Amino acid sequence: MRPQTSAMAIAMLACVGPAAAHDAPHGYPAVPLLSTGTTILGETIRYPAGDAHVTAAIVTLAAGERTILHKHEVPLFAYILEGELTVDYGPQGTRIYRTGDALIEAMGVAHFGHNTGAVPMRLLGVYMGATGIKDVTPVN
Repeated sequence: MRPQTSAMAIAMLACVGPAAAHDAPHGYPAVPLLSTGTTILGETIRYPAGDAHVTAAIVTLAAGERTILHKHEVPLFAYILEGELTVDYGPQGTRIYRTGDALIEAMGVAHFGHNTGAVPMRLLGVYMGATGIKDVTPVN
């Protein structure tokens, strides 16, 4: 399997959740990571209209590095592969994510991530979008 295909397969398995993993046929080794209908801040997950387009990416931040202030126009499943990421959601507070944490990132709330750990932070991000819709939108 190509790396992109296997990463997407892993992410899709992660999104099926405990019930689906429990009901999986014998010999289908699914380990549930997350099952939810809301983002990390409690927003209802909403998919964009249009032709589906899924993008999987590895996001890496060096120790001390931070992202730009941004929002997501599409649902984003994130799985922390290694390290620590502190995300500042402004008035909604901050959250710290560590190796093995899985989440659906906030969509309608501007935020930025900051690697507050001592080692590089790497996460698998799976953007569940649509053709012509931005996965990440900078906020000024």
